[in-house]
Amino acid sequence: RELLPPWLVIVAGLTGIVLLCVSTKDVPVTPLRTKYGIVLDAGPSHTNLFIYQWTTTKANKTGVIRECSSCPVQGLGVSNYADSPQKVVESLQPCLTWAQQEIPAEQHSQTLLYVGATASIRPLNLTHPILSDGLLAALKSSPFKFQGAQILSSPEKEAFNWVAVNYVLENFFKYDWQGQLVPSGKGMAGVLSVGGTSALLTAKVEEENQALTEGVKLQLYGQTHSVYTRHCPCHGTAQLRSRLLALLIQ
Repeated sequence: RELLPPWLVIVAGLTGIVLLCVSTKDVPVTPLRTKYGIVLDAGPSHTNLFIYQWTTTKANKTGVIRECSSCPVQGLGVSNYADSPQKVVESLQPCLTWAQQEIPAEQHSQTLLYVGATASIRPLNLTHPILSDGLLAALKSSPFKFQGAQILSSPEKEAFNWVAVNYVLENFFKYDWQGQLVPSGKGMAGVLSVGGTSALLTAKVEEENQALTEGVKLQLYGQTHSVYTRHCPCHGTAQLRSRLLALLIQ
């Protein structure tokens, strides 16, 4: 074996002594700040309040969120309180109070509050403006940052369903072994929503097919997705039940 030169051993020893003598301190790492958002999903039969949270971490300029808790609003849907507008405010209050306990108090003023409603209550503002104004006034008076309400069209509603399904399936991105967000490389799943009288098939298709369907263009995780919905009437649960009963009778 060849021995190391004496001068190299001396230099290494002096370097070690200097490093031991130099004072060190931990460099503080700024923790990622958690932000919160609230969505009121107002349907024809009932309303749900969902709390979401996210950090500054993004995947190709799109946030990464997760649902942390939810609260089912007791009672009927918003449109059923036309004759007693005050009751819709009273029905929402327990879930709004619960949300204040779930979200840190210092975050209340920065927590976004958004209302999304289906087309079944589209005429609410015209036929029952007192109910609509009372609902919006109650949400504006909450400690959260009210962002407004929107009546979702059928293509928008189904596009959101498509995003939710593919997000949960990790088709947009995934975590690698280092915990970093990377493209998943998987294809996008289609979504079949079965209602009472019809079914809706939503999927990502090519641009040249948009004349055949109704669609929404989405920019998510660095990619553009053209999502289209095909309406299939007479393929709902009511028709399925009728056919089943007819088959049983036969």
